[in-house]
Amino acid sequence: MKHHFRNILGAATLGILLYSCDNKPKQETEEPAQEQVFGKTYQNKNVETYEIKNANGIKMKVTNFGARVTHLWVPDKDGNPVDVVLGFETLDEYLKSSEKYFGAAIGRYGNRIANGKFTLDGEEYTLPQNNNGQTLHGGPGGMDYVIWDVEKSGENALIFTYTSPDGEEGFPGELKVKMVYSLTDDNEFKVTYEAETDKATPVNLTHHSFFNLSGAGNGNVLDHTLKLNASNYTPVNDVLIPTGKIESVKGTPFDFTTATQIGERIDQENEQLKFGGGYDHNWVLDKSGSELTQAAVISSPQTGIEMEVWTTEPAIQFYSGNFLDGTIKGKGSKVYELRSAFCLETQHYPDSPNQPNFPSTILEPGDKYEQTCIYKFGTK
Repeated sequence: MKHHFRNILGAATLGILLYSCDNKPKQETEEPAQEQVFGKTYQNKNVETYEIKNANGIKMKVTNFGARVTHLWVPDKDGNPVDVVLGFETLDEYLKSSEKYFGAAIGRYGNRIANGKFTLDGEEYTLPQNNNGQTLHGGPGGMDYVIWDVEKSGENALIFTYTSPDGEEGFPGELKVKMVYSLTDDNEFKVTYEAETDKATPVNLTHHSFFNLSGAGNGNVLDHTLKLNASNYTPVNDVLIPTGKIESVKGTPFDFTTATQIGERIDQENEQLKFGGGYDHNWVLDKSGSELTQAAVISSPQTGIEMEVWTTEPAIQFYSGNFLDGTIKGKGSKVYELRSAFCLETQHYPDSPNQPNFPSTILEPGDKYEQTCIYKFGTK
């Protein structure tokens, strides 16, 4: 990171609109409230938003519906705040959208599980199939679609907790999850995860913000330059389930070991690109343990905003927004066109419960699941 940020957003909090599920303004206030009613879910639980900020002008809004990041403002190379995540202004839009993962916490199992089935300790478990016959991101009732309990911790952090009951979305065991979102004065959006279970169960939690470092809704991300610290990836079949192989990226469009524009090779004739409609694959990071290491660096030539991704996980999913198609209008009525965002989801490998040669994702009773993911911002 080449420049330090200055506090350019100021301390004033703008007026807040309170929304019901029909999206009609109910009340306006000039009070500097940090929480606001966002709507009511179909579960008839209040959905609220929370605001946190750091000392350098980075500010974030988050809702307890799926622990979603709805806004994330970071300064560009000229010091102007840019909202770099896709999303909506109201709950109703999140509920109706064809893209349900904007900004969400993902669990119990990020990415795909083949055929919605796995066997653990001799027992077969069946999960809801919600993606071409596979289970994606924990199923349709995953952690992106629940109401989390939230506690503020100062001006710069939120503590999320959720207890997933035994059998939720077909997974065994009661799983207690704690996540902390914080904006550090090192310009990091930091996510820490903890989880415990009373029965052996797969766990693979991740974060699913759709980023555009040129600004949400400001064109595609094909001009973004990406470096991945990964010499290998896991190729997939035509429904995006790993084949079980771990292959070198050398000589393929998947080689981002040196900084390369996302759009440079995305339309090459390649079976793996065809299966994903672009990039939607798991890269195996160049690391051997669970130490916190840099996984990726990505930047926009338009704003000069650069983002580093750090993780304790062994892998990262890079998704190039291939299923955004121009039919979704987001914040400010901006259209989210094809490849107008990227995702960098730190994780264990997809379908690990069915792939014995992949690192295990099974959490046992008495053990604690712990993971850290950091998105660090600067300019270049």
